[in-house]
This record gives sequence, C-alpha cells and structure tokens, in this order.
Amino acid sequence: MFDIDVNGFDFGGFFDVELAVRNLPFVLGGLPMTIAVSFVGMAIGLILGLFLALGRSSENRLLRYPSRLYISFMRGTPILVFLFILYSGLPVVGIEFNAYTASIIGFGLNSAAYIAEINRASLNSVPGGQWESAKALGFSYWSTLWKIVLPQATRIALPPITNVFLDIVKATSLAAVITVPELFQKAQIVGGRTYDPLTMYILIALIYWPLCIVISAFQERLEKHFSRYVLK
Repeated sequence: MFDIDVNGFDFGGFFDVELAVRNLPFVLGGLPMTIAVSFVGMAIGLILGLFLALGRSSENRLLRYPSRLYISFMRGTPILVFLFILYSGLPVVGIEFNAYTASIIGFGLNSAAYIAEINRASLNSVPGGQWESAKALGFSYWSTLWKIVLPQATRIALPPITNVFLDIVKATSLAAVITVPELFQKAQIVGGRTYDPLTMYILIALIYWPLCIVISAFQERLEKHFSRYVLK
C-alpha cells in the first residue's frame, strides 16, 4: 500500500482518488441513515438525560438511587455490547427490534447517562438563590426550572453536550455491526468488493470530518443565543 520512489511518496498507492470519487454516491447513500440515527438517538438522550439529572439530584431516594444506578450502568457498559444486547440478545426472551430501532434506542439510552451528568452539573452551577427568589415571587418548581434555571444551565451545558452529540455521530459507525446501512457499512461493502479498504476508510473520515464541523458551527450559534441568559 505504501510505494516509495525517487520522486517521493506515491499518493496513488495510499489513496485511490478515482475509486473514491466513483463510489462516493453509493457511500453517501448511507448518510441519511447516519444522520437519522444520530439525531433521533440524541433527542432521546436529551429528554431522558434531563429527567435523569433531576432524579439524580432529587432528595427522594426512590428517584435518586434508580437514576444513579442507571447512569452508572450505562457509563460502564460499552455501547457496542449494548447494541448486541438489543439486537441479538433480546430476541431470546421474545423482544425483537429491527437494526434501525435497536441502534437509536441503544444510542439514546447510552447517551442519556452522559447527558444526565452534564445537566446535573450545569443545573447545580446556577445559584441556588434564584430558586428561592422565584419561589418568593410565586413561581412553581417547573416554572422556575423552565423559565429561569434551564436557559442559564443550557449555555453552560452546550459545549459538553455537543461533544456527546459528536461522539454519537461518529459512533454510528458501530451500528454497521448490526447491519444498519449507514456510512461505514457502505464503505465496508465497497472496500471488500474492490480490495482497497484503506481508500474507503479515508473517504469515510473525510465525510465525517465536515459533518462534525457543521455541528460545531451550529453549537457556536446556539452558545451566542443562550449567552444572554447567563448572569455577568
């Protein structure tokens, strides 16, 4: 794969541009699935992660201990193992998911644990006096949370939550092992057929990279939007 001659490094032996360009449309056919799994999984993680964070911080033991147990289990379990449990293991007990459903459930439930800890730290960073002031003004718990505390906590949580989202986008490549037709599986098909997997792996990297750049740019715009809620 690496050819060295008197003219220096032979790029053609390392990355076949013609092969990559010819198969780019086929590989990009897996992009919608990658995006769908990433966004739906992240949506599940955001919703569940918020309630897990509230449960984790609750004084009620019936909420606090199950939340802590869930977070500990998910953070201590490889996502690949969890995907196999959902897709190949649960059918043993009569519960079956197709590959797409198993992948979004897996990424959603797994990411929720990490998002929960981010949310908990962000919520705790908002001064406690704001809860007391809101209560004195007649705000309910949920009104205080949604209108006062969450907007401030969101600005603090955005960078680490975006990192979780970027991890999900890249980790969707693991869904190929349970036959989800996303980017990486498409590249593997071409690599196996052409006997040039290195070119296809580099191509996949060059697709994931700009995708993650776009997400990071969107994060910066959201940070500017929510920065107005942070007390100076």
